[in-house]
Amino acid sequence: MMASGRCILFISIVVAIVLFYTSWYPCSFHDHDYELGLERAYTWCMETVKDFIFQDSIVIADVHVALVSTKTFDVDSYSAKGDGKKDDTKAFKKAWKEACSSNKAAVFSVPKNKKYLVTPIQFKGPCKASLTMQISGTILASTQQSKYKKDERHWLRVDEVDNLQIEGGGVIDGNGAIWWKNSCKVDKDRPCKDAPTALTLHKCTTLVVNNLKVQNAQQIHVSFDTCENVQASNLTVIAPEDSPNTDGIHVTRTQNIKIFDSVVGTGDDCISIVNGSKNVQAVGITCGPGHGISIGSLGSKKAEAHVSDVMVDGAYFTGTTNGVRIKTWQGGSGDASNITFQNIDMTNVTNPIIIDQNYCDQDEPCKEQASAVEIKNVVYQNITGTSAEEDAVIFKCSKKYPCQGVVLQEINLTQEGGGDAKAICNNVDLTYIGTVIPRCPNNIVQINEHLKHIVTID
Repeated sequence: MMASGRCILFISIVVAIVLFYTSWYPCSFHDHDYELGLERAYTWCMETVKDFIFQDSIVIADVHVALVSTKTFDVDSYSAKGDGKKDDTKAFKKAWKEACSSNKAAVFSVPKNKKYLVTPIQFKGPCKASLTMQISGTILASTQQSKYKKDERHWLRVDEVDNLQIEGGGVIDGNGAIWWKNSCKVDKDRPCKDAPTALTLHKCTTLVVNNLKVQNAQQIHVSFDTCENVQASNLTVIAPEDSPNTDGIHVTRTQNIKIFDSVVGTGDDCISIVNGSKNVQAVGITCGPGHGISIGSLGSKKAEAHVSDVMVDGAYFTGTTNGVRIKTWQGGSGDASNITFQNIDMTNVTNPIIIDQNYCDQDEPCKEQASAVEIKNVVYQNITGTSAEEDAVIFKCSKKYPCQGVVLQEINLTQEGGGDAKAICNNVDLTYIGTVIPRCPNNIVQINEHLKHIVTID
């Protein structure tokens, strides 16, 4: 609206200049000073335009953009049927190839009120100009597992596309029931293997994803992998609570990403933030069902991992198995640091606040190891609500690498249905600010009289 207003203002000024110029003309002629009059009018006109341009160059950019036409590449124009039965993959590939090759700003269009059956596809860049994927209809995944033999980890993959906008209010449907049924998490007799991520954004820079519904993914729903400068908003990500490994939004090796005003309810983490991610914001997130918002897991198979500068601000959790969680494997290295969880409401959440440096997601017990991913500078502020279990705050940190600089400020968690909640605090350097309920029991910790600085007695 602001850009449109500036454009109108600019056009108005141009019109005024023209009127002034034409009015000056007869006056100058009448005064027998015709040439001088035109010269003065021309000079005034040019100076005014120049001043206006330099005072608000955005206006000129807006006018330029408005004058440059975009070209639309509609998948229906490339023989897509959109009946949910015929394979429309070839039409999608052709439309994308031409859109990506366009010298002008392009729109890759998936029309509304249709359902397009698509097998694995890579939307490959780089593209010549800015591009919008206008997904207004439904893109439906094929359930033929043989179609995924070349790449079992991806269904829709957008690769190395800069200045990309994905929007349209449509649906991306992973059609994942067949994958869930064959998961080792459901059928213990089956070997564990990868399943496709529904939508992968890989090596994309200056990316906007807005107003989409992603549902029933084969495994992860949306993955931001090695991206920079991302805005993701108004997303609805849903799958059944018992669907295995169906993380909602996965962030890996990605920097400067903001996820906001979104609703996520799946069978795994609502948002998972893993190795290589930095400057991550999650704002205004509704989470449930699922496993909460997690940093990690980090450090599996003795890997080095780094995550830093994470902010979760304004979230509502209902019925999740975890709230805000940091989870790391023993034996790893690296760190998770500068993390803030604030302004969060919990309802019937099993582990509202949890750090687990002994995470072990396997059938056999994990061996105790000395090394660990270090956890430093974590703030929990203004978190309220109810815990489904008695233990609402759990810090299970490493003996050799205790959690450092953990702050609890204005926390009030009680048991669902009434009753006091409890805290478990092992190997954590902890500070309380303001009202904090629950606190670590006195028989586990020693409290410094001045700053209420808490250390574990081991």
